[in-house]
Amino acid sequence: MISAYLTSGEILLSSLLLCVFVGLLSVLITCGNLLVITSIMYFKQLHTPTNYLILSLAVADLLVGVIVLPFSTILSVSSCWHLTGFLCTIRGMFDVFLCGTSILNLCFISVDRYYAVCQPLTYTAKMSVRVTTVLITVSWAFPALAFVIFSPRLKQSSGIVKCALFENSRTAIIASGSTSYIPAVVISSVYLKILTVALKQARSIQTTMKPGASVSKTENKATKTLAIVVGIYLMCWCPFFLSVALYPLTRNTIPIAVIEAFKWLGWSNSMINPFVYGFFYKWFRSAFKMIISGKIFQGDFSDSKLS
Repeated sequence: MISAYLTSGEILLSSLLLCVFVGLLSVLITCGNLLVITSIMYFKQLHTPTNYLILSLAVADLLVGVIVLPFSTILSVSSCWHLTGFLCTIRGMFDVFLCGTSILNLCFISVDRYYAVCQPLTYTAKMSVRVTTVLITVSWAFPALAFVIFSPRLKQSSGIVKCALFENSRTAIIASGSTSYIPAVVISSVYLKILTVALKQARSIQTTMKPGASVSKTENKATKTLAIVVGIYLMCWCPFFLSVALYPLTRNTIPIAVIEAFKWLGWSNSMINPFVYGFFYKWFRSAFKMIISGKIFQGDFSDSKLS
């Protein structure tokens, strides 16, 4: 009897901790991405093709925090509920759609940065507002198409609906690959190329300087920021991608709980993106300060010079 009581207590405690953790994560994701969205939409200085891609990314990440995480929490703490099957379908739909959109936006942002750093003379022509609009449309349409083709299927067992974050099926792996693996390879390759070019530019600048001089702070900051971007992305999503790919090859020896934990780590990337694409740039920091302080509600500051 005592053992049963302790077990119930442990379950209650774990459910409470999960709710607190996801609630905090959802708030951080929502607030961070709302700051990015408001900044880009309000301040005219931020109306650029690159920032439109960041805006699209922020919208996808915002919806991950508002829709996917709460539904996942409900499904995790509710072992038996007549709406579990419905919520599982909704969660699966938005998970595939929004996470795929977020990753594709990161992919297109990396392409944008490639032209900006590696081909600056042709950047304006190749990454115009029209081209950016097409890229944003693709980033939202392709995951939607992938979901229609590889829609999640509920597993029924003894009349009880089982809903997991990871489905061991060929269609699930193909869906993950089409919306995750390929963009991951593209992002890694593009940023590696950018880092290579940036380092060559830094060395070139170094050789033309007088002895004892140092590379400009802008070059150092750009190189470090790109390294942080690709590093955080790989840290958050690659464990899940690799575990899903290796699961059938290891004869299902990888614990499902471990794969699901990696999934939560991937979702946390939606919280980190605003910091990476926002707080590392001074004009975003200035915009955030004006929004948080409420200054934008005291007059029209849309034409303000952010510095």
